Amino acid sequence: MTDRPSPEVPPVLSAAEAEKMQAAFTDIAERSQKLLAEFAERYKAEGPQPVDPLKLTQTFTDFTARMLADPNRLLQAQMELWGQYMKLWQVTAQRMMGQKVDPVAEPAKGDKRFADPAWRDEVVFDYLKQSYLLTARWLQGTIKEVEGVDDKTAQKVEFYTRQFIDAMSPSNFAMTNPQVVKATIESRGENLVKGLQNLLTDLERGKGNLAIRQTDMNAFKVGSNVATSPGKVVYQNELMQLIQYAPATEQVWQMPLLIVPPWINKFYILDLKPQNSFIRWAVEHGYTVFVISWVNPGEDLIHLSFEDYMKRGPLAALDAIEKATGEKKVSAIGYCIGGTLMATTLAYMAARGDDRIAACTFFTAQVDFTEPGELGVFIDEDQLAGVEQVMSKKGYLEGTEMATTFNMLRANDLIWSFVVNNYLMGKDPFPFDLLFWNADATRMPAAMHSYYLRNMYQKNLLAKPGGLVIDNVPIDVRKIAIPVYLQAGKDDHIAPAKSVYKATQLFSGPVRFMLAGSGHIAGVVNPPAAKKYQHWLNETAKNPPTLDEWRAGATEFPGSWWNDWDKWLSAKSGAKVPARVPGSGGLPAIEDAPGSYVKVRLID
Repeated sequence: MTDRPSPEVPPVLSAAEAEKMQAAFTDIAERSQKLLAEFAERYKAEGPQPVDPLKLTQTFTDFTARMLADPNRLLQAQMELWGQYMKLWQVTAQRMMGQKVDPVAEPAKGDKRFADPAWRDEVVFDYLKQSYLLTARWLQGTIKEVEGVDDKTAQKVEFYTRQFIDAMSPSNFAMTNPQVVKATIESRGENLVKGLQNLLTDLERGKGNLAIRQTDMNAFKVGSNVATSPGKVVYQNELMQLIQYAPATEQVWQMPLLIVPPWINKFYILDLKPQNSFIRWAVEHGYTVFVISWVNPGEDLIHLSFEDYMKRGPLAALDAIEKATGEKKVSAIGYCIGGTLMATTLAYMAARGDDRIAACTFFTAQVDFTEPGELGVFIDEDQLAGVEQVMSKKGYLEGTEMATTFNMLRANDLIWSFVVNNYLMGKDPFPFDLLFWNADATRMPAAMHSYYLRNMYQKNLLAKPGGLVIDNVPIDVRKIAIPVYLQAGKDDHIAPAKSVYKATQLFSGPVRFMLAGSGHIAGVVNPPAAKKYQHWLNETAKNPPTLDEWRAGATEFPGSWWNDWDKWLSAKSGAKVPARVPGSGGLPAIEDAPGSYVKVRLID
């Protein structure tokens, strides 16, 4: 009788390892108990939370009724899925017998979830992967074929179905992810214990809500290794600080440059580090740069309106710049919602005969919201009412709520990859300045945010002549006749290029449209020295009605678009004058850049 090798016995923990594990479990028990007690107190104070805060139940009920209205089509779809499963069973069986077979389903190019070789080389994990991909694609395809559903409902169902599909990926579970299985065996479960500690840390950071760390939050400090361009705060009010940056050249363009960033995030996305800082680059190219740093509002500022953001933001900044430099004329940049505000401001100024802004650049900014992309999913009446109900409790929307919304647009990259890394693998997130900025959330005053969502996204009133009336002035963006440089990102999920392009058909002045490679951030923050991505320009005299027509006649150029923008703006910025030192003009320096407003953080 042939002796069989005895099964390998898992190694016993050493005394030191056992003590370390026991300490970890004690820490977990104590922290869990504290979190549960805090949850109980909050539940007692606030009461039960709504079961369906996004009000999706009725949407999916109505959609399912439409789907069941054609049982034959549903049955056919199910038969097709079973046929694909049978084919997968066959090729898997053939592979187990040593035959070489082609996969039935493969991940999309760039899908990082299945990058580990085990997903391809190990039969079991390859089967799990392909089964998941088949089911996911079948479900998405079936949903798209349902008839009798309006476009908004269809988009909403597709979006939230994708969230479910992404969440159910086998890569998100310990027993079905080969990397996690390997790490668990090698570390004898230490990765899962460390992951549970990471989970508790994130619950503590979020004060009971899960605040997933996307980076090492201790690796960066605003003003120390991000937002480091030298300058001074030369003006402030309760809503913003105005930063004037120190010159890097002996002479500068006569016309100062005002940057109006979004208040959904903080301005230092344009000043992360010296090598990719747009602000530093603009200063080095001879511009006197002013940047608005918005306040992170608390309960004392919940009354702020969209009109307040206009008057105490860019309009107040124009007054301050004139005092600081003696120059009445400026050029401006509006980024994202800051661009939407700038379009409103320019129309307001045009109606009042105010010509202080001589040229304006828009970074990924929407003016016509008829095709807002996937963010439109959140703008039906039920969900807006839900957001307003949440805001009514404190008078503002927590910054984490907005961050979660944006993260859902790329859930696999910005949510689930960190769930796997932090909680299943038990690793700490890698230091990354962009994700540090992404996590530096800001609050939204209820009155302002509701106005923006309803009047821009839901009703699209900014694109309609007189649709908005601000300070008794009808707003008509068609009266904006100054030169405009309009930037969009080819892969932008937040402000889709097709939506941004619509402004070319609204402004009455000359518009230079430029399409940049990449998305909402990298499409903007792309310094020439990096030699990354590309951009497209179309030199025809008039922009055609649609982006597709524009692209048909466009020319692709490698690398950054910043030099093209500099050539465009410098020609409109007047003569060269002696460089201006912040604080030496009509406004004294208040404090060093980046100022104190930007350093107010909601969560660390």
